[in-house]
This record gives sequence, structure tokens and C-alpha cells, in this order.
Amino acid sequence: MEKHEFGIIDSFEENKWYSDYEPEKYNCISVNDDLVEELIIKYNEELMAIKTYFQVTTQPGTGLDYCGVTLIPPESLKQFRDIIIKANNHFKAKELQLLTEKITEAITGNKYLIHYGI
Repeated sequence: MEKHEFGIIDSFEENKWYSDYEPEKYNCISVNDDLVEELIIKYNEELMAIKTYFQVTTQPGTGLDYCGVTLIPPESLKQFRDIIIKANNHFKAKELQLLTEKITEAITGNKYLIHYGI
């Protein structure tokens, strides 16, 4: 089963390349790829409105990098959480509930969220 990983970067470093796969370091939770794929299809427009970065803050982007590393800054987390909550009203998945909790934890600590694609 392919999966996406989401974690919290406790001490974020500007201009650092977050290209190494280190899910344990960021205490990541896993979300099944099938679920993420459906989420991206159903909520693509809303996801693409979220300001993110791809691997480093010098590479701004929008939405999630499906196959790479996405950095979601604190100012984008509430918008991202709203989409995940709405999606979970539809999908009713434990993984999305855990992701909502992880995002809330990042919001509370004003931290970046890291996403590892497949």
C-alpha cells in the first residue's frame, strides 16, 4: 500500500532543502494513497489555492506535490485543515481524522507541516 506522510517540523530552517525522507524525525502519520488521490481529485481547486513550498522556501508552489516533498507554512494550515475536515465529512476515514489532529497540533505550535508524497 502506497502512502503519504504528514508531520510537524519542530524547528524550521529557512532555505534548508527538506528533500530527505525522514518520517520518523517529524513524527509523521500515514494516509493511504487512494484516499489522498480521491481528495486531490474532489478538492483540487481548493487545494491549489493553498500557498505551499516544494522542498525549500525558495520554491513557492500551491497545493500538495503528489510525488515529492511539500512544506505547508503556518499561515496556510487553517485553510488546509478546513479542506481535510470537509473531505472527512465525505470520506469518513480515521486517517483524515488523525491528519486533522496533526494539522491542529501544528497550528497550535505555529509550526510548518511537511508532506511526503508517494
